[in-house]
Amino acid sequence: MSFRCIVMGAAGRDFHDFQTFFRSHPDFRVLCFTAEQIPFIDQRKFPKSLAGPDYDEDIPIYNEGRLEELIHEYRAEFVFLSYSDLPHAEVMHKASRVQAAGASFVLLGPNHTMLESTKPVVAVTAVRTGAGKSPISQLVAGHLVKGGRRAGVLRHPMPYGDLEKQAVQRFATEADLDDHECTVEEREEYAPYVERGLVIFAGVNYQGILDAAEGESDVILWDGGNNDTPFVRPKLWIAVLDALRPGHEVGFYPGETNFRAADVLVVNKVDQADPAELDRMMSRIAAERPDAAVITAELAVVADEDAIRGKRVLVIEDGPTTTHGGMAFGAGHVVARRAGAAELVDPRPHAVGSIAATLAKYTHVTEILPAMGYSDEQRADLAETVRRAAPDVVVDASPARVARLLGIDLPVVEVDYRFSQRSGPDLLDLVEAAIKGD
Repeated sequence: MSFRCIVMGAAGRDFHDFQTFFRSHPDFRVLCFTAEQIPFIDQRKFPKSLAGPDYDEDIPIYNEGRLEELIHEYRAEFVFLSYSDLPHAEVMHKASRVQAAGASFVLLGPNHTMLESTKPVVAVTAVRTGAGKSPISQLVAGHLVKGGRRAGVLRHPMPYGDLEKQAVQRFATEADLDDHECTVEEREEYAPYVERGLVIFAGVNYQGILDAAEGESDVILWDGGNNDTPFVRPKLWIAVLDALRPGHEVGFYPGETNFRAADVLVVNKVDQADPAELDRMMSRIAAERPDAAVITAELAVVADEDAIRGKRVLVIEDGPTTTHGGMAFGAGHVVARRAGAAELVDPRPHAVGSIAATLAKYTHVTEILPAMGYSDEQRADLAETVRRAAPDVVVDASPARVARLLGIDLPVVEVDYRFSQRSGPDLLDLVEAAIKGD
């Protein structure tokens, strides 16, 4: 006899949890997945080739809005929540929906889902999407390579295409990004590494991904997605806090897990923070995590400000940060204001198709355009929205360099980010000590 289960996901953690927990516990049988946050994901199935010998058919994926209906239809006994960056209250609202339908609600922990590596692992995570972990991950990766070590970067999954083909992915060149038909969202994460001459791995089957990375690496670097916990057990666990969102470190799932479990807490963007709010955040850290190494840092935003000054500007920002990450602005908005743009164009009156739907859903987004591109159709909608807005200049703050992908025939200013530590023990010294086992 096996327990009848549904996995609530968003095309990432859910598939990893299936690979690590459910395949090892056949007494829990997954009847279907539900999908949230990711457009179009509910039009696919999880292939039986990745599900293992206990599954004779592909596993269907449905929209999460049908959750109660699915619990009754499948007579589900357990529902597992397997995605990230949710307010604590929303997690419990989902739990209440599940329990009201008669099922039990479950959250899997690290011991059931973390893989073990034969190499030292450094994990960079965050308490919220958009806290600034990618520049830190890239800094650490560059440091490892400069020191003569081969760094294998594992990125949190973003498998939005053919799951069988995406089981194990390796990106070393721009051509690899094209060959894998990466979405804008995938390119935002992979392209910065490729531009730096680094190799990055991702996909669906993280044991296979880890095996591939270990075969050509001295150190594994986990670059987490959203505010999720690591898929591989780290020797050094870094969590990035956002000084512009004080209190979020204890208000979101599973970001608070990172806050409470990490060896190193990096309080980022302190140069932009309200001093009183920053003091409260630091006091909370001192009270809740006196055992952690604490670092403060700035995330400098660099762009050609002369090309922005006095112009009508349309700002394109990192998509996940400004949608489910909840940020009403990002680095592009900051630099446009700082440079003295005459106007920040509101994209909403000009938005079409799926972009209009995204802006209608995320009502906090007004003076920026999220870089949404989960499909060819959505990228076309994004390009048409930019064309209709007709700005003097496009400020492209997407790490994917989305303006290049869209072929925008307008002046473009690209934005870069630079991590700069202000206080605390040297981050790279902590990395070295962990790798050497000191």
